[in-house]
Order: sequence, then structure tokens, then C-alpha cells
Amino acid sequence: MILAAGAASAQDISQANDAWFTAGQDAIQAIINREVNTGRAKNVILLVADGNGVGTNYATRLYAGQQAGKLGEEHVLPYETPDFHSALVKTYNINAQTPDSAPTAGAMNTGVKQRFNLINLGGDAIHDDCATVAGNELTTFAEIVTAMDKSVGVISTARLTHATPAGVYAKTANRNWEGEVPEGCTAQKDIAAQLIDQMDAGVVDLAMGGGRRYFAGEDVTLDEGGNGRRPDGVNLIEQATGKGTQYAWNTETFSGLNLDGKTPILALFNDSHMEYEADRAEDDEPSLADMTKAAIEYLSKNDNGYYLEIEAGRVDHANHAGNAKRTMIDGMAFADAVAMADELTDDADTLIIVTADHEHSIAFNGYCGRGTPIEGLCYDVAKTGEMHSDELVLADDGKPYTVVGYLNGAGSVLVQEGNDYAGSRPDVTQEEATDLDYVQQALIPKSSESHSGEDVAVYAKGPWAHLFDGTIEQNVIFHVMNHAVAAE
Repeated sequence: MILAAGAASAQDISQANDAWFTAGQDAIQAIINREVNTGRAKNVILLVADGNGVGTNYATRLYAGQQAGKLGEEHVLPYETPDFHSALVKTYNINAQTPDSAPTAGAMNTGVKQRFNLINLGGDAIHDDCATVAGNELTTFAEIVTAMDKSVGVISTARLTHATPAGVYAKTANRNWEGEVPEGCTAQKDIAAQLIDQMDAGVVDLAMGGGRRYFAGEDVTLDEGGNGRRPDGVNLIEQATGKGTQYAWNTETFSGLNLDGKTPILALFNDSHMEYEADRAEDDEPSLADMTKAAIEYLSKNDNGYYLEIEAGRVDHANHAGNAKRTMIDGMAFADAVAMADELTDDADTLIIVTADHEHSIAFNGYCGRGTPIEGLCYDVAKTGEMHSDELVLADDGKPYTVVGYLNGAGSVLVQEGNDYAGSRPDVTQEEATDLDYVQQALIPKSSESHSGEDVAVYAKGPWAHLFDGTIEQNVIFHVMNHAVAAE
């Protein structure tokens, strides 16, 4: 037992044998024993759960714990262990209090904060203005490590042309130019075309995710029957495979990929985003952990190391939908991917960073007893030895409420009546609240729930992970990565 100098002996502390007390002692001992690694990082893995701020992460922790048979609160996610250093991260953009995923991804990949809706362009670039692209392009971490003869991979459960994965390789005045740019814009290509160019140039070696529709023309029938959306008619998939790139579009073709570390890989598992984890079929799409495993096996073939960004993109989308249960299930899939990356790498030479780009307008109601289902209605605190009672907590309107709510969103209790909004909370049963498709009650009516400007957390282990400390600006994440790969 650790005691302050001159403190009473262990037997004099009445709570010395209490489980909470001994757990506290063990926790600080683990921190004391934590070694600081100042070696050079051969590999860097940046794992981003889109929209997984401190609040959303809290919900996932409880849900994962309860699925494991625990009360929930005591659960520890794979990146919440004592061997991970941590910090809070300020996520605002140059011109936005509440951030967007494009400039937040850009900040982590270039080391500077950027403007709302732009990716990897400096502060003089203007949203939607192609003329401001030239001269404002920023050097990406992928380009830096490519010059060090490292390999680069990007994985996402969103479209590969979506904001966070595009932060690895694209430079654009509008994050929505995924498959086309405005007429007359010659300073940049669309994001899908930029990915293929970066693969041709040897900057990106592996790319897996959704977004097939932006890689083929409108007259092209895609693998699952849909049509492409490129108005220029260019088939980027054929262009890539014609130069020797491997292509996969479902679990079977994914399983057949040659992970030799030499032959580039492009995998597009859906026309748009990949499925939510709750809806994913094993024979249709690989999981985020599956893709993580394959990517690390492939990239590890490079003796000089690699940079891999992994995004759980659909945590964000479920939050936007006000659908907390799918949010938490995708959060668990992200935790599985973190655990997979940690298992397959060595802390001695691999810097693992786990973070989010921003938070959402998610909120948590009280006062619920321990063990209350995080995805359901709030049970009262028990007055006996039980953790929660079998009685629901009622609001002043006499109705129960869910633990998780949103400040705005499609589940607003206000409905449009003519030119105004009015309404009252519907009565909800536990069965309804815990249904996979349930949309949480919200206050302000919005078709899509919004991000919030709250801090997110960053967790890290490996070389120079201890630089994550206190409260930092989001662009500092890049500087830790850059320092780690260049350290002597």
C-alpha cells in the first residue's frame, strides 16, 4: 500500500480493506509503474471514432459493460487502461465554434487548424471557392511519411471520400466535392480522383471503406446493382485495377486480397457508407476490426513502417439520426478495432492514438440507479442493497424518460403546427426505448442532430505518447505523430 510520509499505517485506516480503496491504490501504482517511451515510432496508427466525444464515449462504455453482464459504469474500454496516456482536445475550427469533421481531420493530418468544410487547405482558403485552392495546399502527414519510405493506409466505415478519411490524402475547398468539382474548377480534382492519384503516386497504399458510387460514371452498374454518380463518366475503379491495384467489394473478395504489402489495395464495400454494425451481415461486409487486422498485416510488410488512419464513421451518423443504440453498437465495434490494433503491434515501436474529431449534442438524464440500461428508461436509485429499483424515474409531467437524450434532432418533442412548433413529450415504454430503431427524445426540432463544440479525449500509447497531457489544441495531435516518427 502507498501511503504519504508520516501517514497512519495501513491498519489504522478503517477503509484500507475496502475494494474501492484498494482499487484506487492499484490505479496509482499502475501509473507510477508506467514507462515513458522516447524511442522513434516506426509505425503510427490514428484511430478516430467520428463524433465520439466524452459523452458519447461514456454511453459506449456503459453499453459495452452491460452487454458483458456488468452494471456498466465500472467497465473499461480497451483504450481506457493505465498504459494509455490521455488529454482533452479542443476541436473548434478557425471560423467555427462547433466543428465540422473535414477541418478537424485536416488539423490532425497537417498540424494546423482549418476552416469549416475545407480539407487540408490553409487559413486563406475560402469554402466553396476553387480559386483559393492554389497556394494554400498543406503538406499531409501521409506525404511526410511517404518521403520516409513508409506505407500509408486509410480505413473507414463511412465513404472513403467522406471528411475524416479524406483528411489523409485530399485537399479541397469543399468536403462535398466527393465525385465532381464545379464547372471551371481546375485548381483541384474531386476527392475520389485525388485518392486514385495518391495511390498512383505511391502515397496511399491501402484504402478500405464505402463510397463506391463516386468512383464510376452514372452509366456504370456497380457491384451490388447501383449506379455510379460521376458526371464525367470516368471509371476510377477500372483505372486503378488497370494499373495493378487489387479491388474488393464484399467479404468474399476482401478475404481473397493478397496482403503482400506491395500490391495496392482499393476496397469499396458499399455504394455509400458501409452498414451500421447492428445491421452488418458477415457475408456482406467485413467488420472494422477485420479491416484493421488485414491492413496491419499488409502494411507491416514494409520494414520502414507505416501510417494507418482508422475511422469508425458511423458513430457520427447514428448520433445525427438521434439513434443512441446504433451509436453505442458502432462504438463497441470501434473498441474492438482498437483492441485488434493493440494486439497486433508492439508498444516499443508503434504509436497508437485513439480520439474523436468532435462531440454531438448528446446529453444524459438523472438520477438513475446503477445498472439502469443506458439505452433505455431511467430506473430510480434503490434504497436497499440493489443497485437500482424496479421503479422508473418520472418527470414533472408524470412520464418516464430515457437516460440518453439530445438537445436537438429528429426526435424533437416539438412538432410543426402551421407556422409554429408545439407539443408535449410522448409516453414511452421500456420496450420502445430499448428498440434498435428508437430515436431519442430531443428538444429543438432539426432533421439531423448537430455536432457540439465540447472537448473530446485522446488516448495514446507507444513512443512519445506521454506528450498527450492536459488540454491541447486538436492540431497538436499531428505534432506528436510527426515528432514520434522523427525522434532520434
